[in-house]
Amino acid sequence: MYKSLIRPLLFKFDPEEVHHFTFSFLKNFGFLAQFFLPKPIEDKRLEREVFGLKFKNPVGLAAGFDKDAKLFNELSDLGFGFIEIGTLTPKPQPGNDKKRLFRLKEDSAIINRMGFNNGGVDQAIERLKKNKNVLIGGNIGKNKGTPNGEAVNDYKICFEKLFPYVDYFVVNVSSPNTPNLRELQDKKPLTELLSTLQNLNLEKPKQKPILLKIAPDLTDSQLLDIIDIIKETQIAGVIATNTTLSRENLTSENKAETGGLSGKPLTKRSTEVIKFLSEKSGKAFPIIGVGGIHTAQDAIEKLEAGASLVQLYTGFIYEGPELINEINREILRRG
Repeated sequence: MYKSLIRPLLFKFDPEEVHHFTFSFLKNFGFLAQFFLPKPIEDKRLEREVFGLKFKNPVGLAAGFDKDAKLFNELSDLGFGFIEIGTLTPKPQPGNDKKRLFRLKEDSAIINRMGFNNGGVDQAIERLKKNKNVLIGGNIGKNKGTPNGEAVNDYKICFEKLFPYVDYFVVNVSSPNTPNLRELQDKKPLTELLSTLQNLNLEKPKQKPILLKIAPDLTDSQLLDIIDIIKETQIAGVIATNTTLSRENLTSENKAETGGLSGKPLTKRSTEVIKFLSEKSGKAFPIIGVGGIHTAQDAIEKLEAGASLVQLYTGFIYEGPELINEINREILRRG
C-alpha cells in the first residue's frame, strides 16, 4: 500500500512539508498504523548484543529523521530495533535557509542541506523523559556559530546533558552542511575531541558507548587514521557512513543541489567503507552500517561486510515501513 498509494501522494508535495505532516499524523493517528501496516516481526533470534547493549533486532532508524526526539516511541512501534535522535546541538538553531531538502526520484536518493536544524538539547531531554523503553542513540554536534577551536565544549555540553537519557552516543563530525565541520575529522582535532568525551565517560559510575559517525568520502589513508584513533581513544565503535558530496552517475534534475547525498547512489561506497574498516582493524570494534539500504539484500551485504547493526533513512522514505520486516525476515531466513 505504501509504495503504490501513499508514496505517490506524498511525493507530490515539498519533502520538508511532507516530513512535518507525517510526524503530525503519526503523533496523533499512529494507532491507525496497525490497520494498514504489517505487524512488526518479533523474534528472539533477531536480538543482538553490541557494545554491551541488547537490541531487539539489528535494524535501526538513522539520525536526522527524528532530530528532536519527537516521535521515537511511535517509530519504534513500526518495528525498529533502536532509534537514533539528533543531531542535537547545545543551543536551538533554525538550520540553513529553505529550500534545503530535495528528492532525486530517478536515483532513489535525497540531497539535504538542513544544517543541524533542531530545538536544542534541553527541549529534546524533556521529551526523552517520556521514553517507553525504546533503545535510544544520541547524535551530537556543534552549533553553527561555534568556531572549530571551541567545538569540544559544544560536544561536552550535549554529552553531559543527554547522558541520563540515551543508551549510546554518536559524535557527528561528518555532516557536510555545517561550515568547516568535517575539518574535525582530521586526526589531531578528532583525537582530542574523542579523548575528552571518553574521559568524561570514564568518570561516570557506568559508562555508555561512544560511536563516531564518519563520511563516505574519506580516503583509505584517512580511514586508517580512524582505526588508529579508535584504538587510541578506546571509543566503542563507528557508524559508516554519513551522506556524500559525490554526484557521480546521477540523472535527476536536482543533482546539482548542494548538500549531502543519501540513498541508492551511496549503497556501494558505504559497504566498501564498512568492509575496509572491518578488515583493516581485524574486526576490532563494532560498526553500524548505514547508507543506501533499500532492500533486504542491501542490509545483508552490509552485515556480511562487517556491520553488526544497520540503520535506515532514505530507504525508509522510499520503500516504507515494510522494509524493516523484509530485512528482519531475510536475516531469519539465513539463520
